[in-house]
Amino acid sequence: MFKVNNPFILAPLAGITDAIMRGLCSSMGASLTYTEMVSAKGIYYDDIKTDRLLYIPKDAGMTSIQIFGSDPYIMGEAARKIDKRNHDYLDINMGCPAPKIVKNGDGCALMKNPELIYKIIKSVKNNTDKPVTIKIRKGLNEDSINAIEVAKVAEEAGVAAIAIHGRTREEYYSGEADWEIIKEIKKACKIPIIGNGDIFTPIDAELMLKMTGCDYVMIGRASLGNPWIFKELNAYHFNEEFSPPSFDEKIQIILKHFDGLMDLKGEYIAVREMRKHIAWYVKGMKNAAKIRNEINKIDDASEMRKIINAGFRTI
Repeated sequence: MFKVNNPFILAPLAGITDAIMRGLCSSMGASLTYTEMVSAKGIYYDDIKTDRLLYIPKDAGMTSIQIFGSDPYIMGEAARKIDKRNHDYLDINMGCPAPKIVKNGDGCALMKNPELIYKIIKSVKNNTDKPVTIKIRKGLNEDSINAIEVAKVAEEAGVAAIAIHGRTREEYYSGEADWEIIKEIKKACKIPIIGNGDIFTPIDAELMLKMTGCDYVMIGRASLGNPWIFKELNAYHFNEEFSPPSFDEKIQIILKHFDGLMDLKGEYIAVREMRKHIAWYVKGMKNAAKIRNEINKIDDASEMRKIINAGFRTI
């Protein structure tokens, strides 16, 4: 069974939705967050780097671990090996469009083979007590749009929910997401459907819920540098007041994000990862381009913290 306490879910984003980002979004009202996609082979072979991606703090909000792979046996074994961890759901990535993933037959490449999808889901379900979900796209390209077929196969195999991004693999993130395919899948399936694609404002979210009939909405790119979007989405949906964060509140969250990365990953990685996050946080601010340029030169944690503390005014 799939159930969360509000319609707004943080999407899995490779290289971004680590424990710190998930924690921030959860504290702002995301009802469910996903780990970065994790290699089933990495889990199977006890890879140390893979194990780090599986980390979920004890006080985390509802969390789904997302795994990827294409071998039913290895996917099942990976599910078994992590079954006692503290995640709430186990998601199978069937929508990643990245070339290095697709060329190995993983991610969105799985949509070419609904029969294999069925076997993978069955294998995973047989090896975990957690509800299993999947994330898919519209299809590989405009000539092979089969999301409805895949959704029906997945439902038959026993998934608890399906997230659907309304673009093909070929489209990546270009053009506009096709919400009609989400609507068609919702009509074709009885299980909860999570709509994904082009949700940047509360109005976007409400339109998707209304136009497609989907049960939940997944937010990805709109959360970058903006964990407050979940507060805003919930306020609008539940007819409550929302006050945008003040400049000082933004600075405090940026510091919290940085300190979290320092604790989790150490100075070398934290400083480098924080560069991209700061670029997103300062988008729209005065001198944003200059801030990005200067931040990208910083290698030292104390220097970065000093600049953030000063509200970037020293740049």
